[in-house]
This record gives sequence, structure tokens and C-alpha cells, in this order.
Amino acid sequence: MLIVLIRAMILYLLIIIAVRLMGKRQIGELQPSELVITILVSNIATLPIEDVSVPMIMGIVPIFTLVCLDVFMSQLSLWSRRVRKLFSGEPKIIIKGGKVDEKVMRSLRFTVDDLMESLRSCSVFDISTVQLAVVETTGKISVFQKQTEQPPACSQLGLSPACKDPPELIISDGEVSSAALRAVGKDKKWLDTELGRRALSAEGVFILTADRDGVCTVIKKEV
Repeated sequence: MLIVLIRAMILYLLIIIAVRLMGKRQIGELQPSELVITILVSNIATLPIEDVSVPMIMGIVPIFTLVCLDVFMSQLSLWSRRVRKLFSGEPKIIIKGGKVDEKVMRSLRFTVDDLMESLRSCSVFDISTVQLAVVETTGKISVFQKQTEQPPACSQLGLSPACKDPPELIISDGEVSSAALRAVGKDKKWLDTELGRRALSAEGVFILTADRDGVCTVIKKEV
């Protein structure tokens, strides 16, 4: 039992390293080649755990081989558009000029229900408001609504607000982020002053965000 536990811990750490090497992606954002590697790695990792007679090296070597292959193919895809198209495909326009392309839908094996579900995931419930929709290589859909359905931009309203970065998370569950403080041009002394004004300590703060203007949003921990 102890051997199985140790093997599981080793392979757990190994797979975390492998996934980190492959890059930061959510499951829904994986390219076909990355999804295949992920499935293969998970299946290979279970063999040494289920069967203690299988040497650990029989799991470690194939996992790192597949990860190295994925990293190599990713680099190759960066250099060659043809390779990228071969392994990842290319985006398909499914709605153009406000009209649904039925041929593209059939080639993608997209049903009407699939299309409507994808539109709803983009907060679009009326297909007549869509000017352009593109099915990405990950299977997700990107939607561009008609101009009459889009909210007006500040430039269209004749407004010119100042451009500034969004607030940074300074305190998360009582922990202060020095990097976030530097990002907004503040220091520990400024933070202590802001907390003192509110009669709080860093340990008593659940969330504190601030921007470069010093505007803070503070949420205290629940007792």
C-alpha cells in the first residue's frame, strides 16, 4: 500500500511538471494535438499505479517523451503555418454578413442546437443580431454582433476618459502582495496608512484592491 502511495505522489508531481511544460491552457482551449497528449499521459500514468510490478521508468519515460514531442511540435507550428494548419486546423466562418453558412455547419458537423448553444455562451440569444461568427480551432465560437446591437463606445459619444490600468489585488485572504503594490506605485507605508484609516490589519482583510490613483476596495474577513 505504501508503494502505491509513493508511486501516486511521484506521478502526480511528474504530471504537474509535464502540464506546466505544455503551457497554460484550460481543457476547452486545448488544440487537438494537445488533447491527445493529455489523454495519453493520463492513461500512461495509471499503469504504474495500478500494477506495482510495472517499473516506474515505464511510466516516466513515455510521459516525458510525449511532452517533449508536444513542445517540439508547438515550436514547429510557430515556424510553419502549414504545420499549424495540419495539426490544429483553421478557424471557420459559420455566420457571415448575418447569414448562416449551412455548408460550413455540415463540414463541422454543427447542428442548429450546437450553434445556438455556442451563441448563448457568448451572451447572444438572438441570432438575427449576429453579423459574423467564427468557429475557432479549439471548437469555441467568437461572435461579432451587428453595429446596431453593440453598446456605444466612448469615442462615439464624444467622451474621452483617461486610460488607466485596472486595480491590482493587494491583499488576498490576509496575505500582502509586494508585486501588486509595486505595480500600482505604492509601498508598505501607504498600505499601512490605508489600513489604519479603516482600523484594520492585513490579517483581517479578505480582499483589498487598489489602483494607481489610490482608490481602494476593501472587503473584511467574516468573523
